[in-house]
Amino acid sequence: MAAAPKRQDTRKFFENLSGAGKSIAVLTSGGDAQGMNAAVRAVVRMGIYVEAKVYFIYEGYQGMVDGGDNIKEATWESVSSMLQVGGTVIGSARCKEFRGREGRLRAARNLVQRGINNLCVIGGDGSLTGANLFREEWSGLLDELLAQGLIDEEAARSNSELHIVGMVGSIDNDFCGTDMTIGTDSALHRIIEVVDAIMTTAQSHQRTFVLEVMGRHCGYLAMVSALACGADWVFIPEMPPEDGWEDVMCQKLSENRADKKRLNIIIVAEGAIDSHNKAITPDNIKELVVRCLGFDTRVTILGHVQRGGTPSAFDRILASRMGVEAVLALLEASATTPACVVSLVGNQAVRLPLMECVQMTQEVQKAMDEKKFEEAVRLRGSSFENNLTTYRLLSYRKADSELPNSSFNVAVLNVGAPAAGMNAAVRAAVRVGITEGHKMFAVSDGFEGFYKGQIKEIKWGDVGGWTGQGGSLLGTKRTLPGKHLEDIAEQIRIHNINALMVIGGFEAYVGLLELAAARDRYDELCVPMVMVPATVSNNIPGSDLSIGSDTALNAITDAFESLLQLYEARADYQDFCIPMCMLPATISNNVCGTDLSIGADTALNAIVETCDRIKQSASGTKRRVFIIETMGGYCGYLATVGGLAAGADTVYIYEEPFNIRDLQANVEHLTQKMKTSIQRGLVLRNENSNENFTTDFIYQLYTEEGRGVFDCRKNILGHMQQGGAPSPFDRNFGTKVAAKAIQWVTKTLKESYKGGRVFTNSEDTACLLGMRRRALVFQPVSKLRDETDFVHRIPKEQWWLKLRPLMKILAKYKTSYDVSDSGQLEHVARVRAKEGDTI
Repeated sequence: MAAAPKRQDTRKFFENLSGAGKSIAVLTSGGDAQGMNAAVRAVVRMGIYVEAKVYFIYEGYQGMVDGGDNIKEATWESVSSMLQVGGTVIGSARCKEFRGREGRLRAARNLVQRGINNLCVIGGDGSLTGANLFREEWSGLLDELLAQGLIDEEAARSNSELHIVGMVGSIDNDFCGTDMTIGTDSALHRIIEVVDAIMTTAQSHQRTFVLEVMGRHCGYLAMVSALACGADWVFIPEMPPEDGWEDVMCQKLSENRADKKRLNIIIVAEGAIDSHNKAITPDNIKELVVRCLGFDTRVTILGHVQRGGTPSAFDRILASRMGVEAVLALLEASATTPACVVSLVGNQAVRLPLMECVQMTQEVQKAMDEKKFEEAVRLRGSSFENNLTTYRLLSYRKADSELPNSSFNVAVLNVGAPAAGMNAAVRAAVRVGITEGHKMFAVSDGFEGFYKGQIKEIKWGDVGGWTGQGGSLLGTKRTLPGKHLEDIAEQIRIHNINALMVIGGFEAYVGLLELAAARDRYDELCVPMVMVPATVSNNIPGSDLSIGSDTALNAITDAFESLLQLYEARADYQDFCIPMCMLPATISNNVCGTDLSIGADTALNAIVETCDRIKQSASGTKRRVFIIETMGGYCGYLATVGGLAAGADTVYIYEEPFNIRDLQANVEHLTQKMKTSIQRGLVLRNENSNENFTTDFIYQLYTEEGRGVFDCRKNILGHMQQGGAPSPFDRNFGTKVAAKAIQWVTKTLKESYKGGRVFTNSEDTACLLGMRRRALVFQPVSKLRDETDFVHRIPKEQWWLKLRPLMKILAKYKTSYDVSDSGQLEHVARVRAKEGDTI
């Protein structure tokens, strides 16, 4: 038998990008933001890894101008233990001197004296604009220094080019060209922590609270926090309320109280204005509510609380990825390469021309000054625009007379393990469904409750306050529908259910396929169905992330394969006509077809916060290594990404087999590390990484082999990874994907409603909605089969495996790093395709 031809390996590795002989300086400038330290750490360690000299510039541009001890060479150990620290440990200052040419001349001299001609700037648009001006003047500055005899010709020649790469550190998320800036997610954590706390006291006393959040020129924090907590009203600079908003707002607040809601939350961005450019302040709003409604109203101004605290898991990962990408960009820079900024689009790090981003950011402000607010929202980007659109859908209930005329009934249920973000998704589905004119039904306890008839209509007010609740308020069980099809068909007939949204994990996915396979036998099942995967194991084919998944039953695999075969045969049955859409939701993030799942971010934050506390518990003691076990089934997402965010030395996962020699090498690596000033070690192990090398085995091995150098402790995190209130990201992500899925259901229902019934049989009406690199896309489930390892319930290819070399490099391991996705300088997209909405 002839051997199959080998597929050409088109991957590109960074080993040929040497930093030998180069010097890189990193500085933080402008307002501080959580995650800056993670970016500094990544730049320093990646720079040293490629054999470049790396320098700290303390106190931002002021330190560059002053020179002296403000510019120091960094070592590997000097960035140890800074990953979890908020703010910026190298300081930040606003520098008037750098704005003048004389100041920039002094800064240039200080850099040339140390042979620094590669600069990594972490800051906002003002800091990055200053860096670009510095680069444009560089040649002239060197000529002037040479003419004054302050540098020699050799120094001028060897430093003739200045390369600039920027990373945006700003909690406001006000920089165009990137979906998220470093610090934004952490600031949202601070805001939501406060809002969740305030809601309990507000409910006790039936109060109205007006909260002011940061955002002098950008309303991102206000808008997303309003979306994440279900605020009654939000004011942002980009979209001033229309004249008469006072009466409309008071009417809405009054209606909410009439619906027995005991509190009201109003969120105001500090730069909020009305349509006449008059500032809208919290005190103005309080006075209005008290005067018109007589409600007990309090004002809370969050202020710099939003800048403080520990960076979130998202910000640590984002900053680490950006820091490594920034070093790669500097290594590849040439004389013709423009200054670039490392950005995040969807789930992909990209390089964009710095000044293109700055110019678009300035265009936003110009549009706002000219009262072109719709244009300002568009220029902010599709992520901002989608957030605003979703908030509008969910925040205000239309009168019955204003709703579309729809005769469809849509049922919502949770299946499988409970997960953070499920309730936010249910709330969004219910409210968007009602807005679309549908009658919404809630099914308790999954498919078990379905066949038992535990179904009731759910109204707009019934899901109030659900976004911040963990677990599943509907109730959820692992029961599959296969043995109860007749009873479920009967319930669908009794309640006239026309569409079905299933929020769950692997069991939910298999259950959906069982219903689809039965459509030829039960006409009642010929209705649209949507699944939101929620499973700790995140093993739903078609999604890289699911809401809070737990380990699914092994018996599911055979059922899943047979159901796929039945699905493929559905064209043979005219009654096989149900539109289906799945939303991956699992903490394990092991579903094909998506990079992100609802619930995984909450679990990551739980892991990272626990690792921080565990490491801190050994403060002041002798050298110690911690062995931590995470969940995830056979998927190593939580362990790997959690390890990257927590600064782990080693992470053991199923996808990357290891043997006793690897374990021994890891112990020796930690032994060498402990001989330096570093006194803490962190090892993460996925629960199913190896059946023989258990957590106890690894703990005992490290304890014995490290004897005399370090001692060990172990911890199994367990179900604490599955509990707790959902993170801002999971609330926001679950809300938006559920809203998008319901809109897809509405469209498909209208298209498939013929002859008094719903009918559809094309493969693109059974889809998974997932995040693929840069966009949310609907993908036919039938095309995801070949991408799935059904035995271990993981995708055959997983994007996050590319992060493992990055994690190893930052832990000082020699490894290969695939940079195939790097190196391409792109241009800012002013209008993105609607099919690929980013998150």
